[in-house]
Amino acid sequence: MQHQSIQMVDLTTQYQRLKTNIDRAVEEVLKHGRYINGPEVGRFAEALSAYLDGAKVVTCDNGTDALQAALMTLDLQPGDEVIIPAFSFVSPAEVVALLGLQPVFVDVDPHTFNIDPAAVEKAITQKTRVIIPVHLFGQTAPMEPIMQIADANGLYVIEDAAQSLGATCLTGGEERQAGTIGHIGCTSFFPSKNLGCFGDGGACITYDPMLAEKLRMTVRHGARDKYYNEMVGMNSRLDTIQAAILIEKLRHLDDFIQSRQKVADGYFNALSGMSFIRMPKKTGEGKHTFNQFTIRVNGGKRDELKNFLAEQGIPSLVYYPRPVHYQPAFSGMLTAGQSFPVSEQLCGEVLSLPMHTELTMQEITYISEKFREFGKRV
Repeated sequence: MQHQSIQMVDLTTQYQRLKTNIDRAVEEVLKHGRYINGPEVGRFAEALSAYLDGAKVVTCDNGTDALQAALMTLDLQPGDEVIIPAFSFVSPAEVVALLGLQPVFVDVDPHTFNIDPAAVEKAITQKTRVIIPVHLFGQTAPMEPIMQIADANGLYVIEDAAQSLGATCLTGGEERQAGTIGHIGCTSFFPSKNLGCFGDGGACITYDPMLAEKLRMTVRHGARDKYYNEMVGMNSRLDTIQAAILIEKLRHLDDFIQSRQKVADGYFNALSGMSFIRMPKKTGEGKHTFNQFTIRVNGGKRDELKNFLAEQGIPSLVYYPRPVHYQPAFSGMLTAGQSFPVSEQLCGEVLSLPMHTELTMQEITYISEKFREFGKRV
């Protein structure tokens, strides 16, 4: 094996495995020529709804648009507060600020990287309207206490399940799908996700038929019927070719997840016990889908390890190098003296290793050998 061939994400090999059916699906779209709102879009929404235990699915252009549409649907007012984790991709904070709402950052659990319910409860004020838990890296946030907090305070919950479609969470003694527990779930079909298309794509998920209808209007210029705009909306569509690809890939989603879990088990077996790293924690309260496999590197050695791995032909990435509240775009939105020590520490320690459905045990063995080699140097 050429170790230089290890990839952070290998979409090409996965495509080769599914090529015949995906090519046929794309060719069908090219034949009928309905590139916008073709029949495959509805068929995909129905198939994903069935996968998500009957939750209604409203497709859109990407995961960020899904979050924006969800917030636009809830009749919020400028200045209303939305609680979001400080350790996350920027999208939740971005759409909150874009709509004139107030992002309220809270810290996360140092072991699971997900939002801390105790911090959420402390952050609630008279202006709080929404909580956005982000199901980070493939593991659901602790939804049972979050929903209890939301119900007690009359708040909406929008789940950001962009990295965790197919993950599950124990809520009320029942195993529930990520994105179906709160009032609205949002997901992304970015190519590297558990269910990824060959471009951009996203969806909103809800069991509430009234919210589903309003979401459909929101992403279609605020119109139920063409040229009759009942509300200010947005233009956000999943195109037909992407929907056709997603129909085929959805059939394999559970297999994709099992492959990722097998890779994760390989990492746990090969890397556990190394003193210079801390492994990610599985809560044991649902299914972790490992969109990323993210470790913590002790003693300020993260960048040194990252550079060493790169020299050995092993890619790695930092999700995320800066907490959201330290981004210049949000520098004016903090109360004086606010800090989120867990999020700030994580940004200096986290390192995500190669994770995809095509990663082999031979490659994991090579990666672990290089970890041991690095361990002897520190």
